[in-house]
Amino acid sequence: MKTTLAQVRSFNRPIRLLLVNQLTINVGFYMLMPYLALYLADDLGLAVWLVGLILGVRNLSQQGMFLLGGSLADRIGYKPMIMAGLVLRSVGFALLGLVEAVPALIVASALTGLAGALFNPAARAYLAQEAGERKVEAFAVFNVFYQTGILAGPLIGLLLNGVAFRLICLVAATLFTILAVVQVRALPARAGSRAGAKAGLLQDWRQVIGNRAFLLFSLAMIGSYVLTFQVYLGLPIEVRRLTGEEVGVTLLFMLSGGLAIVGQVRITAWAKARWTSGQAMARGLGLMGASFVPLALSASVTLPPLAAAPWLAHAGALLPVLLTAGLLSTATMIVYPFEMATIAALGGDRMIGTYYGFYNTVSGIGIALGNLLTGAALDGGRQAGVPSLPWWGLAVLGGACAMAVFALDRSGRLTPDQKPQVVLA
Repeated sequence: MKTTLAQVRSFNRPIRLLLVNQLTINVGFYMLMPYLALYLADDLGLAVWLVGLILGVRNLSQQGMFLLGGSLADRIGYKPMIMAGLVLRSVGFALLGLVEAVPALIVASALTGLAGALFNPAARAYLAQEAGERKVEAFAVFNVFYQTGILAGPLIGLLLNGVAFRLICLVAATLFTILAVVQVRALPARAGSRAGAKAGLLQDWRQVIGNRAFLLFSLAMIGSYVLTFQVYLGLPIEVRRLTGEEVGVTLLFMLSGGLAIVGQVRITAWAKARWTSGQAMARGLGLMGASFVPLALSASVTLPPLAAAPWLAHAGALLPVLLTAGLLSTATMIVYPFEMATIAALGGDRMIGTYYGFYNTVSGIGIALGNLLTGAALDGGRQAGVPSLPWWGLAVLGGACAMAVFALDRSGRLTPDQKPQVVLA
């Protein structure tokens, strides 16, 4: 942790504020969202399809508006969009705790998603612009604060949920309000890279799509998001199947987040000293795929019941899952800082918010499709008597992503000083 703290202190005040910003955002978000579905279904008595609709609206409003949010940040400025997102999320969370009518809940859910679409690309663009040549290191410490918020949020929410879910909503809304007020005074304003531009948004978007190197990179990286999302989908399902309990799921999240908090800065420094950005990402993606091999090998193995020591049987069953989670977390730590820096480099530091917004939209679509296919593979594999099928499929996906990024790097498309290939109408 001393290394991480020293790295944080080495950055200027705006970057340190952005780190605290992301930590607080994740604490507020994850103290509420893991318990929202249970609140809607159990406390409010909504049908499961309505719960799915409300949660789906949040995801759709965020993923679908990332591109617009990023583009507006480039034109209006990064600080105004960050502030707008914080205020909207505060309102959305307060509404979730105060209203019970389905239409109002849908509006509240949409506001929380739209808030993320406003401040996420803006914060990353601000960080990339402010970090200059130290983008890789900046995004490494950014991920540490990001993961810390993911770990702390559910624990705080669990304590507050023992009192009332509405209390969680109001506390989360208060956090976002305080964060907005503090940053109005403390976060310096930074003009967007497209401030005063005469061209319209559609022309900006066509330029991004016309940047072939960036578009190919975005498509090549889709699989990585499908793989990392298995911490929330495939791995928890496997834990519950093996143990029938939730304790293993908690261990899963603690391991993934804890490794990132402790090891991110050191791993990034180690990788940067030995590899180029393209090499680091290709190797990290290969490790992402390989991380599912332990699960694939163990999926067809049935451990004998140990009546005298059931905890030992659970530990043996959990070992491959935790090994996969640990390797996947390590691989993500290798990839993420270089990935974020590469996005800015491929855009030539122009329209950074737009590039991050487009990239988030593409990855969001990929996650949705990937989750659908992964879920089908999990069900189909069990029914066909081939439980290892989804894990081998994910391993192959990681290998394919690694090969695609390797090919892009070898062709020179990921070279930071290479100008983006822009097609203008």
